[in-house]
Amino acid sequence: MRQTFVSQLFNSIADAGRDLLDRGNNKPRNQTIEGLCRDLMTQKGEASGMALAREVVESWKGLADAEKLAYLKFLAEDFSVDDGEIAKAVAAYQKEPSDTSLSRLSAVLESPRQELMRRINFAPGGTAAIVDMRKFLVSVLRDHPDLVKVDQDIRHLLSSWFNRGFLELEQINWRTPANILEKLIEYEAVHEIDGWEDLRRRLDDDRRCFAFFHPALPDEPLIFVEVALVKGLSSSVQPLLHKERTKLDPMKTDTAIFYSISNCQEGLKGISFGNFLIKQVVAELTVEFPNLKHFSTLSPIPGFMKWFAGTRGAVGKLSAGKATKVRKLLQEDGWFRDEEKAASVKEPLEHLVAHYLVNEKSRDRPLDPVSRFHLGNGARLERINWLGDTSDNGIRQSAGVLANYYYSLKDIEKNHEAYANERKVVASSAIHSLVKSV
Repeated sequence: MRQTFVSQLFNSIADAGRDLLDRGNNKPRNQTIEGLCRDLMTQKGEASGMALAREVVESWKGLADAEKLAYLKFLAEDFSVDDGEIAKAVAAYQKEPSDTSLSRLSAVLESPRQELMRRINFAPGGTAAIVDMRKFLVSVLRDHPDLVKVDQDIRHLLSSWFNRGFLELEQINWRTPANILEKLIEYEAVHEIDGWEDLRRRLDDDRRCFAFFHPALPDEPLIFVEVALVKGLSSSVQPLLHKERTKLDPMKTDTAIFYSISNCQEGLKGISFGNFLIKQVVAELTVEFPNLKHFSTLSPIPGFMKWFAGTRGAVGKLSAGKATKVRKLLQEDGWFRDEEKAASVKEPLEHLVAHYLVNEKSRDRPLDPVSRFHLGNGARLERINWLGDTSDNGIRQSAGVLANYYYSLKDIEKNHEAYANERKVVASSAIHSLVKSV
C-alpha cells in the first residue's frame, strides 16, 4: 500500500499511543488478539486506541487459520448483543415511548462487534484487515453457521464504508503501476489473462479497462471491467482475445463490448459495485468516443450446465427423450468440434438457454447470477450466441453459449424499474422466439 501522508500521520499517532500505554501500565502487555480487542473497547484516548487497533491488525495478519476461526468464534460469543439489556430497553420504550428510550433501544440492539470493527478500522491498514477478516469468514461460513451474525455485522459496516460515494473510477492502462497490473492478471475471473503480453493486448488502443478503487485500499482494485471497441454486436469472445487479431481505429468503431467484469475482493462479496461501474464507464466512453452508439456485454452463463444437469423429464418445450439425448451428447468430449453433432444440438440448446435465462427463477429472480446482475442494472437480454466461447471454461459452464445484454441509454432506468418492481426479464423478440421454439 502506498505510504500517504495520512497513513504516516496515523502511524505516528499510534506510536505515541503505544508509548502512553507502556508508561501507564505496570502489568504485562496482553499479546492475544482477544485481549487486545477487550483493551481496545475500554480505551477512550485517540492515540492509545489507535495503538491498540494497530496491534489488533498486526495480530490478525499473523494468525493461522485455526486461530482465525477461534477469533471469529470469540466475536460471536463475547461481542454479541445482551438479551437482558434488550428486554429492559423494550420494556422501557413500551412503558414510555420517547426519543430517549428509543435511543437506548437502538444502542442495545447493535452488537458490540460493530463498535469494535469501527475502532479497528481507525488503525493504519484497518480497513484492509477487516476486508480480509470477512474473506476468511465467508470461506468458513457454510461449515460454521453460528458465525452468521458476525458476517451480518461486518457486511453491514462494509456496505456503508464502500458505498458509491467513496469509490473512485480509474482507467487502467499500460502506464498504471505494475503492482496493480499484476492484480488484474490475478483477479481476472471470466477470461484468464495469459501473462503480460496478453494483458498488453487487452489494454491496447481499441480496448479500455476501468476499475473502482477505495481510498483506504489504493492499490487494490475492487471490481474491473474490460471493454472492446468494435463494429457491430460481437457474438464470440475468441476473436476479441486472439493474439493475432486486427486492431481497429477506436474512432471508427460504433460499439463498446463489455466482455469481462471481475469482482476482486472476496471480503466484499455481496456488496455490489457493478451497477455504478457500468453506468459510469458508459459515461466515460461516450465523452471520449462520441462515435459509440451501442453498449453491450458479451456475457458468460455460468449456471446453465449445472442447472441443466440437474433437470429431469421434459425441460422447457423439450420432451423428456429429447432433453436426455441433448444431455448425453454434451457429456462427450469435443462434441462442439464435430459439425454434425454440433448442428444436431444447436436448436434445442439455444432454446434451453433462452428458457433458462427467461423462465428459471429462484425467489422470483433469475437463477443465473450474471443475468440478475445485468437485468438489475437496466440491461435488456438481447441475443444468444451459439458457441461464443469454446474455451474449456465456456464449454463447461454453458456449452459454449454466450449472451448479449444490451444497455440502451434511453431505456436503462425503465428496464431497471421493471426488473426491480415486477421482476420482469426484459428481453428482445428474438429471445422470446427462442423460448417458444422447438
